[in-house]
Amino acid sequence: MVELAPGVWRIPTFGSSAINSFAIADDDGTVTLVDAGLKGATKRLLRSLASIRIEAHDVSRILLTHAHPDHAGGASGMRDRTGAPVSLHCEDAPFLRAGRRPPLDQTRPLARVLALAGSSQRSCLVDETFADGALVPVAGGIRVIHTPGHSPGHCSFLHERSGVLITGDALFNLRSRISYSFSAFCSNYTMSRTTADRLGGEQYCVAAFTHGPEIRENARDAVRAFLRLRSE
Repeated sequence: MVELAPGVWRIPTFGSSAINSFAIADDDGTVTLVDAGLKGATKRLLRSLASIRIEAHDVSRILLTHAHPDHAGGASGMRDRTGAPVSLHCEDAPFLRAGRRPPLDQTRPLARVLALAGSSQRSCLVDETFADGALVPVAGGIRVIHTPGHSPGHCSFLHERSGVLITGDALFNLRSRISYSFSAFCSNYTMSRTTADRLGGEQYCVAAFTHGPEIRENARDAVRAFLRLRSE
């Protein structure tokens, strides 16, 4: 567990930061979990939460950035263990309910190869859906920023009270280098690059990535510099 701000933690579910989930504590002691890692991540998530005295029954909501298996694979297990409802953007919800990955961008050669392996993944009930601009009523509010392209319903989340932005897969920070999401895993790679620009216009102090370590110092400037460089 890596504290990003008071009441906000990054939870590595694979490696030290290769795949991350996040926990955001509410004033009543309950916790919202953002992303649930791969199918086998449930035990690691619960063990990590227990290290800061958060038990399974304290998890009140599971928010998913999108319906890919490294983010939603553990959602069903966490839902079963915690009883918490699962929330996902309305455009990705049908894929998770059906146990199918969102489509891949067929203009990308590697995506066409990956598509041959099939699109099945572990299904999960989706209890609630949301859309762009929604304010999830926990911990002072978590604002939904729809950043489609990586998947049709991909979203980033901004917890304005703490100043933490969770990019999802709109941007990566693997090996501490900001990049766009990998084209082979996108539903529409061109769209994913375009909508990532939305993150440059938001106000935040910490940029938290589901792939890679967070940026704490001048986070917004670092993200804006990357986006500006790539657009030139």
